[in-house]
Amino acid sequence: PAVERVHYPGLDSHPQHALARRQQQAAGAVLSFDLRGPADDLRRRAWRAIDATRLMSITANLGDTRTTITHPASTTHSRLSAQQRQEAGIGEGLVRIAVGLEAVADLQQDLGSALGATG
Repeated sequence: PAVERVHYPGLDSHPQHALARRQQQAAGAVLSFDLRGPADDLRRRAWRAIDATRLMSITANLGDTRTTITHPASTTHSRLSAQQRQEAGIGEGLVRIAVGLEAVADLQQDLGSALGATG
């Protein structure tokens, strides 16, 4: 309920799903999602969820064996103007995860708990 939309090329709903299937054997381990909530509260909600994770490493780096989680609007894309971020689809409620080698069930539990803390 805390998530408005999931961005992952492995989902049929992704606008480039067909292209990803043609070009890749697997959809990959990076996904992002937009949190649901009032626009003026999305950054706080995103950081509250990120800070509440216990297994995921809070970093903007990719390629680790550990799962990483980040807030692109205030990290990797912080040098862009608000207008440029909006045009690129990087809102204040966007959270990015690069899945590592942990057990999927453990990550699901961690993220589920963290999303419950966004309120």
